[in-house]
Amino acid sequence: EGAELATGGSRRGIVVSTLAEARFFAAGGFDDILYAFPVPAWRLAECSALAQRLQAFQLLLDSPQGLELLLQNPLPGGKRWLVWLKLDCGNGRAGIRPTDPEALALARAIAEGSPQLVTLVGVYAHCGNTYGCRDIPAIQAIARDTTAAVLEFVTA
Repeated sequence: EGAELATGGSRRGIVVSTLAEARFFAAGGFDDILYAFPVPAWRLAECSALAQRLQAFQLLLDSPQGLELLLQNPLPGGKRWLVWLKLDCGNGRAGIRPTDPEALALARAIAEGSPQLVTLVGVYAHCGNTYGCRDIPAIQAIARDTTAAVLEFVTA
């Protein structure tokens, strides 16, 4: 019910951190779900099933190996893998640093490589480094830094 309220009843544009959550929301009629975890090889079959079932099941990529995994496992029926490039803007948990030269190379490889198989939807950053903050100004500073890093990367 909360997700339905949060989406204004559209049942679109939600982010989940587990495939169990993705399956739960898919069963509830949500058809635009971002799995906010870099695609793990051992979960590819589950991701493929969701991608085939939903209008838009999206994944995070943060490495050339992840891209290669998707390219070697295309979706059937002309569907494409929909991916977001996961940037690590200070959280240190997952993603590629936006200042890493490999980040731009990976973005280009996704966008220009085989768009009929893997399509770059956008870039994604999670401010998990705010969890340890003790006050609002500290949270706002991290949000500003992350926004600046993402915008600088996207501009490049």
